[in-house]
Amino acid sequence: MNERGYLGEQPSGHGQHARRENTLDGTDWFTPAVPGERHTAVGVLEPPEERTGNIPPYPAQDHPSFPPGALSITPQDLYEIIGPDVEDLMADADLEVDELIRLLNAETTVMPPLPLSDSISYEDLEAPSPELSEAIGTWKRRFLKSAVAAVILSITGAGGAAAAMDKSVTVEVDGKEREVSTYESTVGEVLEDEGIEVDKHDALSPSLGSKVEHGETISLDRGRKIELTVDGQTREEWVRSVTVGQALRQLGVPTDGASVSAKRTMPVPEEGMSLEVKTAKSITIVDGGDKPRQLTTTAVTVEELLDKQGLRVDENDEVTPGSGKRISEGAEVRIDRTGISTVNVREKIEPPVKEIVDDSMFKGERRVEKQGTAGEKIVFTRVTTRNGEEVKRETVGEKVVTEAEPKVVRVGGKQPPNSGVWDKLAECESGGNWHINTGNGYYGGVQFNKSTWDAYGGDQYAAYPHQASREQQIAIATKLRDARGGYGAWPSCSSQLGLT
Repeated sequence: MNERGYLGEQPSGHGQHARRENTLDGTDWFTPAVPGERHTAVGVLEPPEERTGNIPPYPAQDHPSFPPGALSITPQDLYEIIGPDVEDLMADADLEVDELIRLLNAETTVMPPLPLSDSISYEDLEAPSPELSEAIGTWKRRFLKSAVAAVILSITGAGGAAAAMDKSVTVEVDGKEREVSTYESTVGEVLEDEGIEVDKHDALSPSLGSKVEHGETISLDRGRKIELTVDGQTREEWVRSVTVGQALRQLGVPTDGASVSAKRTMPVPEEGMSLEVKTAKSITIVDGGDKPRQLTTTAVTVEELLDKQGLRVDENDEVTPGSGKRISEGAEVRIDRTGISTVNVREKIEPPVKEIVDDSMFKGERRVEKQGTAGEKIVFTRVTTRNGEEVKRETVGEKVVTEAEPKVVRVGGKQPPNSGVWDKLAECESGGNWHINTGNGYYGGVQFNKSTWDAYGGDQYAAYPHQASREQQIAIATKLRDARGGYGAWPSCSSQLGLT
């Protein structure tokens, strides 16, 4: 093996193969491929397809800056990657480690080319980067076991330690199974060979570091992210390969009577999903003056509840709690209905009183000259109710339908004679109280009875004497005195006062 990882002499020209005779079984072995040929051989670097263009693949060993022997297999590689089993393998084939390595480096059909990943630029070959060195290590680990087994089996035939390395296992991902033939030792190595990555939210059995046995099943249940909104509250959750209904039960979300944004039998996709759940809640609604009503709803807010129940509210109504508030189990939603209406009422307009002073009449005397006529008006009243009961009434306007005609009354303007005498007489008769009514059948300051009051025209002023004014009573008393020729109608007091 030369210093750059080739066996024997380095190939002398492009497009040629340096042939080598295998002394063990006569098989032809080939040295690594030369530039210009897309060949599966150890030591050939191939840029990704989209990068090839005019850039040909070439043996990495030919580049002066590439680490010597970087792609060659070493004893350390065998022991690190295959482990103690390498001793049994070489014993089965009666090979020394150097001869096994020579055969591996010579076998062109076993080890695939080392592709460059997108993270490694072609120019990196001028000075191999840590990423390239890591890629080489992964390349060796991934294919070395199968390469060793293939070489050993080509020498020894079936059986022995090499055959034992080949295991058949079942890889089950989210319930989908496939049979895999592998030379790997652990679960993690098998999955890596199959290009299966395990996320922290996945469920894997057995674990990544577990040994793989022939006939074993590796089960991987992918985690799925759910953006879960429950009654308006959003959170992020992870579930495994389940249906929507199973996921909700797994997350402890109550679903009896709930509204779910997806069918419960729908599988949760691997890329995850958004899911909204509106749980069922028992609540009470009190609408205005109606009796309380119990019901079950999936509404999240009071506004949504009112909409679902077909309950309309206007700007005068009050909803408690507010329409934007969330609804919880056992909540009471109250609607206070405020009604405003206008009532039109016809009312009588009392005729106004027009007084005409008549100097031919004593003060206190009144005589109706014209009764007048009542008018009519429409009164506009705003009535406010709360939950059906009236709480306020106010007049907002009125309209006169018929004008009232005034009542014309003549009132005396002449001072009654001897008014001081009447005050003295009233003081004696009633203690000076012109509006007294003791219930004895006599009324007012000078104690008229009803019949005398009416006989002398007192009823034009009032039905009873005590309801008339002092002046009106004096006017009627004066008529009575003049008609009888003195104060004899009041015998006791006139005698005491010396009146005749």
